[in-house]
Amino acid sequence: MTNVVVIGSQWGDEGKGKIVDWLSERADVVVRFQGGHNAGHTLVVDGVTYKLSLLPSGIVRPGKISIIGNGVVIDPNALLKEIETVTALGVEINPNTLKIAENAVLILPIHKEMDTVSEALRGTSKIGTTNRGIGPAYEDKVARRAVRVCDLAEPDLLREKVEALCNHHNVLLKAAGMDPFSPEDICRGLLDVADKILPYAIPVWRELDSLRSDGKRILYEGAQGIMLDVDYGTYPYVTSSNTLAGAAASGSGSAPWSLGYVLGITKAYTTRVGSGPFPTEQDNEIGRMIGERGHEFGTVTGRPRRCGWFDAVLVRQAVKTAGIQGIALTKLDILDGIETLQICTGYQYDGKDYDYLPAGHHIQSAVTPVYESIEGWQETTHGARSWAELPAQAIKYIRRIEELIECPVTLLSTSPKREDTILVRDPFSD
Repeated sequence: MTNVVVIGSQWGDEGKGKIVDWLSERADVVVRFQGGHNAGHTLVVDGVTYKLSLLPSGIVRPGKISIIGNGVVIDPNALLKEIETVTALGVEINPNTLKIAENAVLILPIHKEMDTVSEALRGTSKIGTTNRGIGPAYEDKVARRAVRVCDLAEPDLLREKVEALCNHHNVLLKAAGMDPFSPEDICRGLLDVADKILPYAIPVWRELDSLRSDGKRILYEGAQGIMLDVDYGTYPYVTSSNTLAGAAASGSGSAPWSLGYVLGITKAYTTRVGSGPFPTEQDNEIGRMIGERGHEFGTVTGRPRRCGWFDAVLVRQAVKTAGIQGIALTKLDILDGIETLQICTGYQYDGKDYDYLPAGHHIQSAVTPVYESIEGWQETTHGARSWAELPAQAIKYIRRIEELIECPVTLLSTSPKREDTILVRDPFSD
């Protein structure tokens, strides 16, 4: 048996929550390794809907260990609220079922303010962040002034670090005409929750090494999608962390060779939330129809998602950069009844053809997609649980996607219900 890394192959919102939940039944441990509470996973288990942001999807499964790795930035109040909400739905959460990396960075109230100010200063060039302080927290981490979970156990050091952090950020807040933050107020808030957070804090790298040695199956759960990666995404309209599979190693303290099979969650069309390039976007009736059928609204923000045709160029690029070995194709049923489907197979810009998305922002924003038309299907794929239940044209669409992205379909999801999943190849046995 192998471990599995699950990542999004587009701009996020590909349906990772359901797939991770489906896979978690086969796993012993589920690990979050990057992002923060800007991520949103919706799970429907036995008729109960769980909306998770920080907690790994395995938390709703009895007998599983859930781990928040050092690559995640944690808002302690948001985490405690999420624990309270999920506990109220009947899920047992304690230090035996949830473990947090002691060296994970904390999101402080000043980070949220800095997020809002930074977006305001961008004017019409806003990134479209969730204003939850994710980016500023990662900035402080890289700048070596961040407050970490382990600092909650040392009040004197905590005060020293918070004061230095506030001295840095308050300069910009004052320049922007905002009130400066009080280090004392931030420290008081952190110390108030310290006793609730610290029982979960451990050296996660050590725990994972022990679990691997015991033969436990580990599922690494990514957030957002590869096209939001801070290096390989549509920069600067990206998240503040690395979303590729390799981040599972650095974001959890796991050896790269131990990660195992890489599964890319891929929507049968394309969506994006917020600003930034989107070559196949359909700002028309088709786009609106797909959005309405697919209930395309952000789990965390509630913002409507921009919708468009499947972009094989982007997904193939994700396959190459992240080492994706198989994809889980989701929301195929949303395309039911559309007479003709379009698949993007390349781009054109300034008289030149591209079989990838160049890094330059202006090119990314101005490329013209080259489409291949494929006949749709009139029958329903909703709820299908075997290939035999799929229309011939739906299978043809899937096979063409496989050819274009140079990667096989491992799983196929045909509804939000976890049972409505077609297993082609079990990632854990690969």
